[in-house]
Amino acid sequence: MSGIQLRAGLAVLHMGLAVSLCGCGLSGASKLERAYSFEERPFLLEDSQVNEALTVPLFAQDLCVVSDEASFDPSDVDSEAGILFSLSDGEVLYSKNAFEKLYPASTTKIMTALLAIKYGNLDDEVTVTQDAVITEAGATLADIKPGDVLTMRQLLYGLMLPSGNDAGAAIAVHMSQSIEGFAQLMNQEAAQLGATNTHFVNPHGLHDENHYTTAYDLYLIFNEALKYPEFREVTKTVAYTADYKDKDGNAVNKIWEGGNWYLTGRRQAPEGVTVFSGKTGTTRAAGCCLVMASREGSGQEGENEYVSIILKAKDRNNLYDNMTNIISKIVN
Repeated sequence: MSGIQLRAGLAVLHMGLAVSLCGCGLSGASKLERAYSFEERPFLLEDSQVNEALTVPLFAQDLCVVSDEASFDPSDVDSEAGILFSLSDGEVLYSKNAFEKLYPASTTKIMTALLAIKYGNLDDEVTVTQDAVITEAGATLADIKPGDVLTMRQLLYGLMLPSGNDAGAAIAVHMSQSIEGFAQLMNQEAAQLGATNTHFVNPHGLHDENHYTTAYDLYLIFNEALKYPEFREVTKTVAYTADYKDKDGNAVNKIWEGGNWYLTGRRQAPEGVTVFSGKTGTTRAAGCCLVMASREGSGQEGENEYVSIILKAKDRNNLYDNMTNIISKIVN
């Protein structure tokens, strides 16, 4: 048998999914011991709910597959979860609690950015609505106001650099007419990517008990986002100047700065490692989080690339200490 087939329903799509699976970059029946693990990735619908079967061959052939976390030293990081995966050959270099459900904080915005790029028009003009008014204490903002007119591209920078919760809400309402409608789109996309231990209720990651994910699911979402040049361009940017109009037609000029310490120079990556993309996230419940992409040396884009994720570190210094520990494995 060349793979494993699964017939399961995805409620948001009203269709079945029969998945033929194998491990990352592997082929042949002798390699099935590294096949995608459905014990950790459950589909929740009964077969009776499936309307139509759809065969999606080799679902996991290009994905990193965690088969045995016991082979890694959990003390290498003292955060709740951490992973390091090679995108070039599918190797799992480190994994701790990859499938534990945790709060994502603003790493949620990776999915929001993915949807904006994948299904939206970045040249659209967006008039900011009252939905973008975020009053929660400590919430990070791009400081846009109702009536401001920006492009989707500008909102994308406002979303990812200053981690603007208001920019996330503006994108969501523009694309889906409501926060709730956009959350449904987020969950549809997560299901299609196999991120079945994820549930979103908003586009920004402000805390909600029903808003959660796993390190592995964030890898699946981030891996998809990295396929888009626009995502790479935005997330490698250290600072961006946005020129737009307010509700009265007056010119507004804002400079948004990113928060990834490796990109801003506040922390140095290990010698031989180049950080080129990522998203931070912090709430009291989620702790400090970072989803990041690096490459070995200063090689060409797409060569020797890695995804590393730290979730629920105790503070920002601890977050970067943990991240440095695992990305050091790229060159050691």
